[in-house]
Amino acid sequence: MKAIGYTRIGAPDVLMDVEVETPKPGPRDLLVKVKAVSLNPVDFKVRKGAAPVDGRPKIIGYDAAGTVVSVGADVSLFKEGDDVFYSGTIDRPGTNAELHVVDERLVGRKPATLTFPEAAALPLTGLTAWELLFDRLAVPYGSKTAAGTLLVINGAGGVGSILIQLARKLTGLTVVATASRSESIEWAKKMGAHHVVSHHEPLVKGVRSLGFHHVDYVAGLTDTARHMEAIAEIIRPQGSLSIIDDGALDIGPLKPKSVRATWEMIFTRPLFQTEDMAEQHRILSEIADLVDAGILRTTSTTVLNSLSAETIRRGHEMLESGRTIGKIVVDLGR
Repeated sequence: MKAIGYTRIGAPDVLMDVEVETPKPGPRDLLVKVKAVSLNPVDFKVRKGAAPVDGRPKIIGYDAAGTVVSVGADVSLFKEGDDVFYSGTIDRPGTNAELHVVDERLVGRKPATLTFPEAAALPLTGLTAWELLFDRLAVPYGSKTAAGTLLVINGAGGVGSILIQLARKLTGLTVVATASRSESIEWAKKMGAHHVVSHHEPLVKGVRSLGFHHVDYVAGLTDTARHMEAIAEIIRPQGSLSIIDDGALDIGPLKPKSVRATWEMIFTRPLFQTEDMAEQHRILSEIADLVDAGILRTTSTTVLNSLSAETIRRGHEMLESGRTIGKIVVDLGR
């Protein structure tokens, strides 16, 4: 089957069209005919830093939407012909391929009201935002009476776009987002942010100009190390910070306020085969219900066409520019 992979780490031009064997599903696996994928920063981070094993092409890509073509012997959640969406895991071959194998516990039904490309935009960012908000920050799910303020740093990115929606629609939090350009500020407002602070002014000054002396929760979605001093000043005593950034951080400035700091990584459950691994199936299924009910919307903003190295390279270059809004999706046209 056709796939997009690389045999050496490096710039986007290391990506190439490859032919690999069709994967065989294990006992809890689905074999999915991929109809659309979306791109995430983890794609280019892996491409730059994770060398292939034994010289074999490494296939990346984590978001997908498609149709189940066969199932493993112990599968109970899906059947052949089901339309699904999901984010895979970093320790198995990725979704930039015609066919892909994934554990059923990581898969949700595709929202019926979305096309395959629209659905492919949601799994990785949806799971990340959901886990960050409800598991890591421990915001009460579905409580419209929960008071407090959530600061979303980088509200126009993939995770920020869905996090704003979840917080606005499913909690009583006041949502303050940050963004840099006029179009990204408008996008964050469109996603439901009550207020948007420009990156061109100091963070503390911007938030306090809105009338908030402190915020209760902070979602550090990018450049958290650079913002740490400001976060330490603006977060309330005994507040909560959750981070998706890579790399080491000095969280010492948070100690005087006894701030609760956590990391969010959606691959934790599949990597460690946790007992609650099927929670991602439940979350994606609930996200599908919320989309079909008109409560959540897709964050797809740019659609590229065809599964090819050229297309995926272009998508990586766009992501690495740091100027994307929402999600880049690739329609395989099948």
